[in-house]
Amino acid sequence: MRILSKIFGKCATVIGIDLGTANTLVHVKGKGILLREPSVIAVDRDTKQVLAVGAEAKEMMGRTPEGITAVRPLKDGVIADFDQTEQMLKGFISKVHRRTGLIGPKIVVGIPSGITEVEWRAVKDAAIKAGASEAYTLEEPFAAAIGAGIPITEPDGSMILDIGGGTSEVVVISLGGIVTGSSLRVAGDEIDEAVTAYIRKKYGMLIGYRTAEDTKINIGSAYKLDKELKAKVCGRDLLTGLPKTVEVTSEEIREAISEPVRQITELIKITLEKTPPELAADIMRKGVVLAGGGALLRNIDKLIEKETGMPATVAPDPLGCVVMGTAKALDQAETNPTLKKVLMGGSVSIIPRVNL
Repeated sequence: MRILSKIFGKCATVIGIDLGTANTLVHVKGKGILLREPSVIAVDRDTKQVLAVGAEAKEMMGRTPEGITAVRPLKDGVIADFDQTEQMLKGFISKVHRRTGLIGPKIVVGIPSGITEVEWRAVKDAAIKAGASEAYTLEEPFAAAIGAGIPITEPDGSMILDIGGGTSEVVVISLGGIVTGSSLRVAGDEIDEAVTAYIRKKYGMLIGYRTAEDTKINIGSAYKLDKELKAKVCGRDLLTGLPKTVEVTSEEIREAISEPVRQITELIKITLEKTPPELAADIMRKGVVLAGGGALLRNIDKLIEKETGMPATVAPDPLGCVVMGTAKALDQAETNPTLKKVLMGGSVSIIPRVNL
């Protein structure tokens, strides 16, 4: 039986998943990243039947009739609703992998480095129940470093900042392990909420989650732009209850999101203070690599350079770094003892949460 298991195991499809608060990405060995969709699921409240997952479900957010709910089952980087997360994972896996054999796919899921043992087990259980024959986990900043091409096994220190939807994490990596790091539950979601709060306070207008996110993407920036931008924002007037449209500028949005962006920048400084001197010298020379969706915020690298005095580089595909890293780790684990040890470790690093 063990021999057969090994034979079938080698034939199993290898799938890497970045299960993010805002977006989920799925990589299939030999095919690349096949799925980049919002982490949203639409469910019938009465029958519990899954109506849609991903982009189709996101289109329903804020528009569903009574009896249908469209939600994000992850909050701040961890599973808020286990059953819905399991169903969402099944939906995503079915989009990229049609199971035809006896053995399900091997799956490795990126997880936040600051989660608890209970949360970590919930992720593994969700992957198994979603159809995985073998399920592994890899801490997101570590996976992002692999996906960004950082030489994780070298003795030189490397720093990576992963700004996701629910959490921002900074870690220092050397000799195949996380030396130190800090985690903050301030990331893309909080930046969106800051936009919503600003529009509400200044213009007396209520906007939805999708509108706030689109405004951030279209004209948001962390540092002044060479050419400032403008955009029309539609919402509901708080006084009359009628539809309302206002024009906002990139300067306004930059002001609106300045506090969550400042906290993320501060996280780098906190981590540097905890870094051993020899590694800190490496990092000040090499700089920090930015990954995650938040790294796409215009000029966030320039702001970090100004505030920390060290280089900041946005990874070539910041959104795809984690999922690429999970896929590479599982694919190379047999020939790389360091990666095999990380995947088989069965635990997570104790990266402290920071409150700023």
